[in-house]
Amino acid sequence: MSEYETIQYEMQDNVALLTLNRPERRNAMNRELNRDLLAGFERAAGDDQVRAVLVTGAGKGFCAGADLAMFQSQPTGDQVYEIIVSSYQPMMEAVTRMKKPVIAAVNGVAAGAGASLALACDLRVMAHDASMMMAFSNIALVPDAGATWFLTRLVGYSRAYEIAIEGNKIAAERCLELGLTNKVVPAEQLEMISFAWARKLAERPTLALGLTKQAMQHAHLNHLASTIEFEALLQKQTIPSHDFMEGVMAFIQKREPEFQGK
Repeated sequence: MSEYETIQYEMQDNVALLTLNRPERRNAMNRELNRDLLAGFERAAGDDQVRAVLVTGAGKGFCAGADLAMFQSQPTGDQVYEIIVSSYQPMMEAVTRMKKPVIAAVNGVAAGAGASLALACDLRVMAHDASMMMAFSNIALVPDAGATWFLTRLVGYSRAYEIAIEGNKIAAERCLELGLTNKVVPAEQLEMISFAWARKLAERPTLALGLTKQAMQHAHLNHLASTIEFEALLQKQTIPSHDFMEGVMAFIQKREPEFQGK
């Protein structure tokens, strides 16, 4: 029996696979799923054996967004505020702060907060029949769960605003054109191709990959001089690492490096 109520957590070849597991609700987010996802991400972050993370959805959809059934009646503004701040904020920060690459394998629809989750991941692979949808404006809401932060950084203000206010379903190929996904693959090969990519990244120097993630996030918010200094500070952590020495020796010896992730 799984130790989580609404997700499956597996580890194979140094890859943690987190599967949203509410297929009867298209993996819509409720308090239990938000809780389990946060716990899963924190577990992966704290496990030195995990060197890459893959997130996907069980059944026919990645995540349909917030499950409005969690509210027995029309929610109050305070109730929604509390869920966004106490559930979505720590979850998205757990993904973006994780010092390991995180890949979303998007099957079916990623809508609302589900799209935010996919966009929070470092990399995305979409099935050819998958789609993303910023559905918030369709029920007169503002994008949340970090959607505005992720969208504007990925596609720029004007395109992000268009996506948010029109609320249209964006097909996988269009997501690829816009830069919302890295790859589009046949639906029947989504799991295989996504896991192969995650496993390949798990063989890379994990410390360097995590610090590269930090450097790029810093660069989004700071000027050039600050960014270069931050890169230099991070480099002080890579120089004494096992993987740096292994990479140099492998280069000199003209062989493939065997990184240990430290």
